[in-house]
Amino acid sequence: MSGTNGIAGPPGLWNEARNAEGRVYYYNTQTKSTQWTKPVELMSLAERAILDQPWKEYTAEGGRKYWYNAETKSSSWEMPEVYKNALAQAQPPSLPAAPAQQFVAGGAASFSSYPQQRDRDDYGERAGTDRQIGYGQNDSNGSRAPMFQAQSIDPDYSTFEEGEAAFIKLLRRANVQPDWTWEQTMRATIKDPQYRALKDPKDRRAAFEKYAVEVRLQEKDRAKERLAKLRADFGTMLKSHPEIKHYTRWKTARPIIERETIFRSTNDDTERRQLFEEYIVELKKSNVEREAITRKSAMDELVSILKALDLEPYTRWSEAHSIIQSHERFTADDKFQTLSKSDILTAFENHIKSLERTFNDERQREKTTKARKERQNRDRFLDLLQELKAAGKIKAGTKWMNILPEIQADPRYGALLGQSGSTPLDLFWDLVEDEERALRLVRNDVYDVLEDKRFEITPKSTLPEFLDLMSTDRRTGSIPKDTLSLIFDRLLEKVMRRAEDDKHASERHQRRLIDALRSKIKHLDNPPVHGSSSWESIRPQISNLEEYKALESDDLRRQAFDKVIRRLKEKEEDADKEKEKDRGNKRDHRERDKDRDRERERERDVRNGHSERRREPKGRASRTPEPDAYEADRRKAMADRERQYRKSSATGLSPPRDRVERDRHERISSRHAEGRLGGYDRDRRDREEERERLYRTRGDPRGSRDELDYGGGARRRRGGDSDGESVGSRKRIRRERSEGVKRKSRTPPPPVKEEVAVHSGSEEGEMVEEE
Repeated sequence: MSGTNGIAGPPGLWNEARNAEGRVYYYNTQTKSTQWTKPVELMSLAERAILDQPWKEYTAEGGRKYWYNAETKSSSWEMPEVYKNALAQAQPPSLPAAPAQQFVAGGAASFSSYPQQRDRDDYGERAGTDRQIGYGQNDSNGSRAPMFQAQSIDPDYSTFEEGEAAFIKLLRRANVQPDWTWEQTMRATIKDPQYRALKDPKDRRAAFEKYAVEVRLQEKDRAKERLAKLRADFGTMLKSHPEIKHYTRWKTARPIIERETIFRSTNDDTERRQLFEEYIVELKKSNVEREAITRKSAMDELVSILKALDLEPYTRWSEAHSIIQSHERFTADDKFQTLSKSDILTAFENHIKSLERTFNDERQREKTTKARKERQNRDRFLDLLQELKAAGKIKAGTKWMNILPEIQADPRYGALLGQSGSTPLDLFWDLVEDEERALRLVRNDVYDVLEDKRFEITPKSTLPEFLDLMSTDRRTGSIPKDTLSLIFDRLLEKVMRRAEDDKHASERHQRRLIDALRSKIKHLDNPPVHGSSSWESIRPQISNLEEYKALESDDLRRQAFDKVIRRLKEKEEDADKEKEKDRGNKRDHRERDKDRDRERERERDVRNGHSERRREPKGRASRTPEPDAYEADRRKAMADRERQYRKSSATGLSPPRDRVERDRHERISSRHAEGRLGGYDRDRRDREEERERLYRTRGDPRGSRDELDYGGGARRRRGGDSDGESVGSRKRIRRERSEGVKRKSRTPPPPVKEEVAVHSGSEEGEMVEEE
């Protein structure tokens, strides 16, 4: 863009620039904003035509161009037809060459380098000028007046800056407002000659925009200055009212200051409130700073109080809080009221942490000092051991008991006692192990010499022989005699130990052979060995056995036979003792059974009304038991019950097999338990059962019910029924109930509630005797 004088025109609202990386961005001179995308004002006609197109042009890495559709997410190497059409419409139409002008309005129109395409402003501007100057006009006679060329009245400036300054001065003189449009400005200034100080209409519009920006900036600066002065005066006014605090609200402060001159200097209530809020913010800030200073001073004073209290590292907060609250300095100073309980706790925790840190540091120093002292004691004791080693008192194989008398009185030994870490015995064994390690190297040479010389150490070998042998070889000739003597003692000890082990192994093998022969003798069956068998009778039977031949002497074989006989005799003695014990137990059982029978007999006599004074005839030690009158009935009832069980098994009403087995097991267990009970326990149990039976009998509503005695003795029937009647009634009841069971298998009758004291033993309705 160039002016009429050939000088570059001023930039528009947008300027093109580059950042440090070379990327192009655009800067708005009016709004001071930047953006990466090219503004519409700087775009060419082609760029504006394709601005709304979905297709965009991009360049690949190899420099080849391609087009991408942002809506369909598709790309193409060929230019789309839509894109071509948009570019074709953006091409300006070709215009015919303008005829030569004989008259140019405004002066040097023939030298104008403006483009042919003018905007509406330029056209209206030229048209107005032509109308003012006019072309060939008709005179009064109707003939056309001759053409003439008007003289130029446009101002001419040597530089573009001067023309721009003159145009801006014109705008100021015309009182052009920054919010006017360019059309309004042009109508107000177009008649002024200074309007053409800039020849290009675009330069005039750019100068107008620049003027508008400057005016806006000036107005903004003036507003800022006014607001700054108002803020200072408003703050001075508010400070003159001490009743306004940092917590005062606008609705409270307005009635106080509304009569002030400064308050009435502005009519904007929003501006007044904003200034008031700014002042309150400053008050709050100053108040916070003041409280922070006071609080810091109080915290520092509290720290000094805590240091003066001489607290321990393990002092609890509950104890320390009461002490701090009662301290004179704390209660006398009001600044401590600004501290919360949390602040005091924080100061206390920091103080306790410092005390703990100091305490731990002191303990660590003590620990380090103690460890250093203990290390020095160990070093001194090691020096003592080295002295004894140099004196030949400590060597490989030395015992602690041998060295203890030498060091017991030394203070270096006493200083090491009782401290942590290695003990004197540990240090001693460390030194002995070092000696043993050195001795192993020498011992290997001694073993090599013994192997080369074919010399074997035996229990009869002597030390002089060993020393003479070692002195003949150069590998062991320089070894001290004490070391060789120690090696010989250890070798001899190993040989003796091996001989002892061999002896134990042979004895163990001999015992195993004896046990094997004893087992064979024990299992002889033709004839078997008895306790009265002799060695001469058994020897021919075992002389051909491998176990017999494995033993070398007859004494060992006889020893195996003696063990078998001795064991057999012990078993016979044990059997005799067991038999004697069983006989004694049976005798005791018989006596207890007799006593129990006599007791039961007496009880039956009492129940049957007989006198207890009935005694056995004189001259008889015992009487023959009376025949049981109910034995036949009892056996018959048991047989009937078993038969009834088998008969009712088809109906499914018999008790399950596991139940029968369980009952049988319980009866057997009760018999065994009865056998284990003593006589007194059994008698007491029988008496309790009899009392229970009598109680049930008295409470039985069916007093005519017969009772069967399945053992123990005769019982009295209620109602005086005879034996025949009781057996008949029992058969009748069994038959009726059996028929009822059969009917039940066809059509089940309604459930019948069992009466009290009716004791049924099974589903078949058998009457069970109460034990």
